[in-house]
Amino acid sequence: MGYTIAQKIIKSHLVSGEMIPGTEIGLRIDQTLTQDATGTMAYLQFEAMGTERVKTELSVAYIDHNTLQAGFENADDHRYIQTVTKKHGIRFSRPGNGICHQVHLERFAVPGKTLIGSDSHTPTAGGIGMLAMGAGGLDVAVAMGGGTYYITMPRIIHINLTGKLPDYVGAKDVILEVLRLLSVKGGVGAIVEYGGEGVKTLSVPQRATITNMGAELGATTSIFPADEITEAFLAAQDRAEAFTPLTPDADAVYDAEYTVDLSTLVPLAACPHSPDNVKPVSALQGTAINQVCIGSCTNSSMLDMLTVAAMLKGKTVHPDVSLSISPGSKQVYTMLAQCGALADLISAGARILECACGPCIGMGFSPKSAGVSLRTFNRNFLARSGTADAEVYLVSPETAAASAIAGVFTDPTTLGKAPEITLPTHFLINDNLIEMPADEKDAADVTVERGPNIKPIPVGKAPADDLSCELILKVGDNITTDHIMPAGTKILPYRSNVPKLSEFCFTVCDKDFPERAKAKDGGIIVGGSNYGQGSSREHAALVPLYLGIKAVVAKSFARIHVANLINFGIVPMTFCDPADYDKIAEGDALEIVGFANAVESADTLILRDKTNGVEVPLTLSLTPRQRAILSAGGLLNYTRANG
Repeated sequence: MGYTIAQKIIKSHLVSGEMIPGTEIGLRIDQTLTQDATGTMAYLQFEAMGTERVKTELSVAYIDHNTLQAGFENADDHRYIQTVTKKHGIRFSRPGNGICHQVHLERFAVPGKTLIGSDSHTPTAGGIGMLAMGAGGLDVAVAMGGGTYYITMPRIIHINLTGKLPDYVGAKDVILEVLRLLSVKGGVGAIVEYGGEGVKTLSVPQRATITNMGAELGATTSIFPADEITEAFLAAQDRAEAFTPLTPDADAVYDAEYTVDLSTLVPLAACPHSPDNVKPVSALQGTAINQVCIGSCTNSSMLDMLTVAAMLKGKTVHPDVSLSISPGSKQVYTMLAQCGALADLISAGARILECACGPCIGMGFSPKSAGVSLRTFNRNFLARSGTADAEVYLVSPETAAASAIAGVFTDPTTLGKAPEITLPTHFLINDNLIEMPADEKDAADVTVERGPNIKPIPVGKAPADDLSCELILKVGDNITTDHIMPAGTKILPYRSNVPKLSEFCFTVCDKDFPERAKAKDGGIIVGGSNYGQGSSREHAALVPLYLGIKAVVAKSFARIHVANLINFGIVPMTFCDPADYDKIAEGDALEIVGFANAVESADTLILRDKTNGVEVPLTLSLTPRQRAILSAGGLLNYTRANG
């Protein structure tokens, strides 16, 4: 039996375990990336481990999230990251150089290599044939120190692409169709691998759009072959030497297969408030809109920008619409200026933002009250835009541009023939905003600068012999990390200040949660299915730890979040019978006798509700390594003890 693309990379990087789906494997990591909203904490953790020099082939720190400097906090964090990376052997991408995933695709991603990043959209690099995965910052810190990265061996889902995209139908429509087919839970425990003749009709930026939003499927990662199109893209980036052909074996076996005929696709939109709430744009035709945002790590490539510029050329954005455009990198921005496309965007009335994530994480450009915002981004979770009652739709750049001009939802296929866009055969290469670290011999002379907003990292404790506490919060299905630890302009500056950050924890669900948790010294949280989906932000585990949360019980967990809970010593447990979710209520007094022993060795335990007398069996789906981490009070304690 042959291997899939993902299996080939896993096999060549396997440190421990066997490639049996559902079992734990350890992988050697070649590259890491961080961004500034998660990076400060990751580097504090790296420093805490005592490793002097990064041990990966390449590690890069990007400044692309917290770029709005309304106070000293973000600027201080940036200076800390700049100095700590210089000292420890990590490259530093300065503010203005671009969004981590776009820049990494352009300048660093390598087919056949492994990459983990402290951002859930790290799978963007799968568009170039890299095994790229989102992870918590502590896992990234361990990998930078030469440690193994552990995941559950995924099953492999094959998406067979046939045909060719029609005019005005883009890569965003492909991934929205896959989300419609599989849902936000359909990729959990899986790698999504794309193949078929239709792949050859897609450029690397289009492939990267598709793998980027694979995160919304809950997938471990997504990946495309590395073929002649990949080779041409790398050559255009002056990186031809990085190319390695990578295709599945002819007799590779997949765990599930789907076919998507590109020629039959139509423009699609993800409706509020979930990326899998997908409808044809034609069904929304004529709906009034207030705002259009084009960019983010999903759709900010040169191809996307040129497409939008061609559609806006000679036209004017509708007076009822505010249009923002965020180029994905300095490379893209500069080339748009050189070829005249930037002038076309400006003349049409677009507001050009910096090369950063910006509105995607609620960092500026929030919609008006109850506003309808069309965004080429990857997530439309409730309140993520920064406006609690906004109606956010996810669309392609083609749909976004057509609608911005019309002032209403507009199916771009009604516009006739699409403009022909060709990618440059050579991109502008200027890495002057990527700082190299100090040489190892000079590293000792580098002083790491820490602003007053940077506070110590909370450290977990070993589980109590018996757990007795209150059900402090009960939430439903598909709780995202944006629910647990919101983003936005008011909150993101405190990502390195957990005590202050704790004031916002779960306030999307329950504005009184932080004060209640402090008053009661924490407790247990109960959730529904797919608890913790979305961002890789480890703050969604770190802040509950600070507030005294001992355990989370859910019907099921998202991959990265359950890893983050374990990393910080919060015990994740699932209901043996999901129907038992209804038997316990918020405010009930709960008890688990023999809790510490169960964490060490038991597969099941009993949760007793002392308020109503009900006993609920729970499952502990943990590997021996995870049990040891939890028993130590988290990965940082475990790493210190085990070297």
